[in-house]
Amino acid sequence: MTESENQRSLLLSAETLVVKVGSRVLSNTNGQLDDSRIASLSSQLVELTKLGKNVVLVSSGAVASGVGKLGLAKRPADLAQLQAVAAVGQAHLIQSYERHLSQLGKHAAQILLIADDLDNRTRYLNVRNTLLACMQMDLIPIINENDTVAVEELQTTFGDNDRLAGMVTGLLAKSALIILSDVEGVYDRDPKLPGATVVSQISVVDKSVMGLATAHNSNVSKGGMASKLKVAQFVTQSGAPVVIAGGRVDRVLPRLLAGEPLGTLFLPHIEGLIPKKRWLGFSTQPSGEIVVDEGAANALQKKGSSLLPIGVRSGQGQFEKGDVVSVLNSEGTEIARGLSNYGAEELAKICGLKSSQIAAALGYCPYEEVIHRDNLTLVGN
Repeated sequence: MTESENQRSLLLSAETLVVKVGSRVLSNTNGQLDDSRIASLSSQLVELTKLGKNVVLVSSGAVASGVGKLGLAKRPADLAQLQAVAAVGQAHLIQSYERHLSQLGKHAAQILLIADDLDNRTRYLNVRNTLLACMQMDLIPIINENDTVAVEELQTTFGDNDRLAGMVTGLLAKSALIILSDVEGVYDRDPKLPGATVVSQISVVDKSVMGLATAHNSNVSKGGMASKLKVAQFVTQSGAPVVIAGGRVDRVLPRLLAGEPLGTLFLPHIEGLIPKKRWLGFSTQPSGEIVVDEGAANALQKKGSSLLPIGVRSGQGQFEKGDVVSVLNSEGTEIARGLSNYGAEELAKICGLKSSQIAAALGYCPYEEVIHRDNLTLVGN
């Protein structure tokens, strides 16, 4: 099977296509919302539904829309003003989608989220149920981070909509993620360099692939290629394919499903994560960190073991029993996330001990493991 045939097969086998589009794709050269791009994207989404696909759109653009609507010269720097502009812009953005979709016989269903909505397991499931109901009613859900209340300092922000799109993809079974970017895929080197070409297919997102990311600064968008690659890493580990393609390419979405060699295809892992582990690995935010030694890191990553106290060097943060924590190796790199069987104070007393010594240290031993393997998800490579 050729790479283009592989891409077509993976996308056609998905029941739900999550499409993420960034501000840079939707904006004109002045940083304002380009209505013609909204019209084109809306038409493509409807075309996908005619192929029998459920479609979910994760769309940036609220701030850019507000900047244009209010006639501002540039994006505000003040947080409160920025959120006010987003409030105006989000209304204008969803109106633009609804206007174009309704002309094609569809309706937009606006869903605004903050990180807490997917951090809490019950609310996470509620979001999924809402999305499923929207699709059953033949609506096109349009999701954005709620910029009017999301405040980075309060840790309620997703950071960018690439991550949000990855979370949404993880919510849904038999899904695929298509990220529409201002670049036409992942390049084999800095795209500004002579001879740079798009990598057509990536089987594993490892350190060499992450090294292909080139940082860029923008007064329009928050995401970059590094963000997209990290999301592709998680989503493919969850068992779903990912495509990064140029959002300005004419009719890019139906052409991708037709198998045209556009963008970069990331192959899914054969054994995807179960929904609970998807939530643990990417949707919820850790309450603290556990640093482990080299032996424990190796056991977790290569043997699928539980985390035992003997392999723990230290705990960081104020977390309680049952909280999600990050597991870091000795170099400080996150390698896993999981539900801790012990709070931070208890963990401090049993670090480095054998499981048989827990009772003597605490006066009780409810669990032999700090994190059981069934409640642990590996992240990264």
